[in-house]
Amino acid sequence: MRETLRILRSSGVGPMSLLVMAALLFACAPAEVTPAPQVPAERVKLAEPRYRSDVSVEEALLSRRSVRDYTGEPLTLAEVSQLLWAAQGITDPRGFRTAPSAGALYPLEVYLVVGDVEGLPPGVYKYSPRRHEIFKVAGEDRRAELCQAAVGQVWVKEAAVNMVFTAVYERTTRKYGERGIRYVYMEAGHAAQNVYLQAEALGLGTVVIGAFYDAQVKEIVAAPEEEQALYVIPVGRKR
Repeated sequence: MRETLRILRSSGVGPMSLLVMAALLFACAPAEVTPAPQVPAERVKLAEPRYRSDVSVEEALLSRRSVRDYTGEPLTLAEVSQLLWAAQGITDPRGFRTAPSAGALYPLEVYLVVGDVEGLPPGVYKYSPRRHEIFKVAGEDRRAELCQAAVGQVWVKEAAVNMVFTAVYERTTRKYGERGIRYVYMEAGHAAQNVYLQAEALGLGTVVIGAFYDAQVKEIVAAPEEEQALYVIPVGRKR
């Protein structure tokens, strides 16, 4: 900007013209960009999931419903641990998980957009099934942004947490070709139903959401280029 003004002065432009042109240049100049603070990769080891419940599978299937109205009360870290384990937890020393996967290739990744969890700061976390832990990938409560990305579905903002499923299609298509994409969608459905039933067993409410702007959801959870957004799943205490 300073160099541009110096050139204008030396060209013999009058004072008033110089002021007008300087104002236009200032208005068109890009705003100074402040680099986003780097969020440390804070890791949180999750509690061992429980393997028995007072609610049978049959009872959970009978009472399962999509719930969009939540009390606003926080979840516990133990409940978060159980939900993530239900989605993609390890259940076998060979690495097999709670949801079946074609060729045991496991293309799904799970993020947690946290708003209200006891003992866990708001932010975006990614689940590591092998370690059964989460690590922070972005700071601050992003539920309102996720709500906008989900075309204004307010239960996204009102839920205590939102689980976001993404997929790396190439993990499956490398073996199965184009048909592998269908297998990925099947797997996402398996994992989402696990979350539904686990939420029901915990006395929580949830609903699966497929209507959202993919690119915005990816940006909110800081997903890498090779991952594609598939599901947004709000979870909260039933009203």
